[in-house]
Amino acid sequence: MLFAHAPARIYVNEVAVRDGFQSEPNFVPTDQKIGIVNRLAKTGLAKIEVTSFVSPKAIPNLRDAEEVMRGIERQPGVVYVALVPNERGCERAIACGVDEINLVMSIGEKHNLANMRMTCEQSLAQFRRVMDLVKGTPLRVNGTIATAFGCPFEGDIEPARVLWAARQYHDLGMHSVTLADTTGMAHPRQVNEVSSAVANAQPGLPITLHFHNTRGMGLSNVIAGVEAGVTSYDASLGGIGGCPYAPGATGNICTEDLVHMLESSGLHTGVDLDLLLSVAGDLPRIVGHDVPGQVLKAGKRTDLHTEQRT
Repeated sequence: MLFAHAPARIYVNEVAVRDGFQSEPNFVPTDQKIGIVNRLAKTGLAKIEVTSFVSPKAIPNLRDAEEVMRGIERQPGVVYVALVPNERGCERAIACGVDEINLVMSIGEKHNLANMRMTCEQSLAQFRRVMDLVKGTPLRVNGTIATAFGCPFEGDIEPARVLWAARQYHDLGMHSVTLADTTGMAHPRQVNEVSSAVANAQPGLPITLHFHNTRGMGLSNVIAGVEAGVTSYDASLGGIGGCPYAPGATGNICTEDLVHMLESSGLHTGVDLDLLLSVAGDLPRIVGHDVPGQVLKAGKRTDLHTEQRT
């Protein structure tokens, strides 16, 4: 039976302000970023990935990282996250009072070279230096295993490779791990098997799953993850975002579509869907184009219409 052992809550983490806005053709003004973060924080989301402390030359759309992080109104119970690429990024995040930093390594070596301009061993060496910086601070560290379900340059990734990365992250002292389907190559059976393997190999290490809907399997993969016992999921408002280093890699799974599916299935998220949809409704105006989210277009399944006769 589906969800025979349903968890008490599924935690939904918002990544649109970082993962989505960084790939937009136009810069989203700082005040609009701050406004959308503040509104999202009141919907019941568990985490919001606010920005990335990366070089403005690398990602010009996030050149206002400090201004955004310092300008938001902190909502109790919400974890505010930033991606950091190196020690300098970590120092900037600490100075801005970030709750959690996200470190990313692609276990597809070719993708890591394209994305990070490093080998995996070089990334891990840098992570060690970052972990030294956070010692003695309240800052939590999440490690993302990118291309965990397939690399666009190398194809399928052996589960042993994922387990190797999770073990490296655990041994470095990271507090949690994200398995990222960076380019939308995952399928439900694989998600269930890999998630279960990581959970069994690293008991007690919290797992988040990060899916893209590139091939239309994003929400199906969430169901497979829930069946494997994973209770934390990244998603992006409107379904915006995508990997700039993989041809054809479209956006993340859509936050409002995810919440709608989970709540319709009897799984509690703690997210106010109506409030979330009101934020999503302003997104096309902010980014200047239509967004992939479906519930925003069609309405909730409980929205009824007056019968019209012809």
